[in-house]
Amino acid sequence: MDTKTIDYKSERVVYYKVLIGLLLLTAVTFILPYLFDAGAGLPAQMFIAVIKAWLILMFYMHLKGDNLISVMGIFSLVIVLIFFVIVIVVDVSNFQFGDESHITAPQHTTGGTEHVATPAKH
Repeated sequence: MDTKTIDYKSERVVYYKVLIGLLLLTAVTFILPYLFDAGAGLPAQMFIAVIKAWLILMFYMHLKGDNLISVMGIFSLVIVLIFFVIVIVVDVSNFQFGDESHITAPQHTTGGTEHVATPAKH
């Protein structure tokens, strides 16, 4: 019978490093909206969230050495991403209130004052 000894002190150091990394990434996630425009920070925050989720899965859930779970996780991520892109493309192509939206409505300027188109009454 093969007995394996585990050095818990070195394991603890790894967990503390991962914890510090997660805390730093969380701080960066909160600081990003103040450093950049609101729209520019979202992809960076999503990327940081993926890195944090990966760190938690690999180290705290002990999936670092399990290849099958890693492959299935990546496969699931790709499937969800494909469905997400399909839903977004269909939704954007069928957006019917473009002239009433505060995001996509054309903004008219007259005499130095800015007027936003008001929604039509239904």
